[in-house]
Amino acid sequence: MSSADSAGPVPDEDGPVVRLSAAQLDYLLGERRLGRLATADATGRPHVVPVGWSYNNDLGTIDISGRNFAATRKYRNVQDNPQAAFVVDDVLPPWRPRSVMVQGTAQALAPHDAGGTEAMIRIVPRKITSWGLDSDPTANAS
Repeated sequence: MSSADSAGPVPDEDGPVVRLSAAQLDYLLGERRLGRLATADATGRPHVVPVGWSYNNDLGTIDISGRNFAATRKYRNVQDNPQAAFVVDDVLPPWRPRSVMVQGTAQALAPHDAGGTEAMIRIVPRKITSWGLDSDPTANAS
């Protein structure tokens, strides 16, 4: 996942932006190309979908986009309810689950605000949780 172009400063009206640790960033920027995005509509009904994504190193955000993105349910959900979560995970043999979960404020950016030809969801991390990233397979979740 490469860093996306910055589309300006990230507002922090919902609290401080939390940054990924070196271990979390190494995990995410490895060979993981698919994540899961959880959004909710205005009534709170959850919606979880697999998505492609990129890490914006300049802003410390998770950026998600795709073809005809402004027409998607996830994009409309973020317009109505800015709370979102994003997870990347896998399992190493014999049974060693690893994951990074980012919870935060999601911004529904129009193409001109996203700096591209497609709309984008930008997740500003407010809480990051990970587990299984230690080299010690018996380490507890963080």
